[in-house]
Amino acid sequence: MKALVTYYSQTGNTEKLARAIYDAIHFEKELLRIQDVKSSQGYDIIFVGFPVQAHSVPAAVHSFFKNLPDKQPIALFCTHGSIRGGHLPKQAIEHAIGLASRAKVLGTFGIRGKVNPRVIDALMKMLEHRAWAEEAQGAIDHPTDADLADGKAFVKEILAKIGH
Repeated sequence: MKALVTYYSQTGNTEKLARAIYDAIHFEKELLRIQDVKSSQGYDIIFVGFPVQAHSVPAAVHSFFKNLPDKQPIALFCTHGSIRGGHLPKQAIEHAIGLASRAKVLGTFGIRGKVNPRVIDALMKMLEHRAWAEEAQGAIDHPTDADLADGKAFVKEILAKIGH
């Protein structure tokens, strides 16, 4: 068995989750930033992580999804400032599933992550974004150890699906 854990991270939240996922895999594995992946061929499972930005998948991740081999087993993970299980992260995951339509998505997982305070300050000044900015303030201490432990549990669920 061979696994790839790849991620795109700007603030470090998604990288922390990627490292927790990587640590939970106990067979041959690689951990690479998404921009450093030369090929997505030859992996039994690929864990793909990204931060939710503007309720969606960052453009830097789009080409990775489009270049996945047909039927490649993948698991998606994300970090976001919203409340866990909320509508906006779900919307981003649905977008990611659409981008990765050639692959076989085995599961998804998301946790909260600290949002850049400058982004929150800017959004607080816009009436249409104020509610989300207030919600994002609650993510200041995330990802927590409990969040990362949940990420490791997610890995066990995914690996059970591929018989490992």
